[in-house]
Amino acid sequence: MKWLFLAFIIIPTAELSILIYSGQQIGFLPTISIILLTGFLGAYLAKKQGVKAWNDFNRRMAQMETPGDAMIDGICIFIGGLLLLMPGFITDIVGLLLLFSGPRNLIRPMIHKWIYKKMKNKQIIIR
Repeated sequence: MKWLFLAFIIIPTAELSILIYSGQQIGFLPTISIILLTGFLGAYLAKKQGVKAWNDFNRRMAQMETPGDAMIDGICIFIGGLLLLMPGFITDIVGLLLLFSGPRNLIRPMIHKWIYKKMKNKQIIIR
C-alpha cells in the first residue's frame, strides 16, 4: 500500500516536471499537440487491441481452454488505454508498452508469478 501512496505523489510530480520542461524546450502548442495526439492514438490502439483480446478470449472459451493469458492481455490493454488518455509523457510510454504484445509477453510471467503468490497465500481464491 505504501508504493501506491508514493505513486500518487511521485508520478504526477514527475509528469508535471516533464510537461513544464517540454513546454519550455519545444513550446506550449507543440506540447499540447503531442498530448492530444497520444490521447487519440491511444484510444484508437486500445480499441483495436481490445477487440482482438476480446475475440481471443471468446475463442478460448468456445474451445474450452483456460482464458488466463487472454484475460491478462485484456487487463493490460485496458490499463494501457487509460494511461494513454492521461496527460503526460511517462504514462504515455507505459501505456504504449502495455498495448503492444511484445512488452506484454515480457510482463505476463511476472503477473503469473504475482497471481500464483496471491493464490498460495489464499489472498485470491478461484472457484
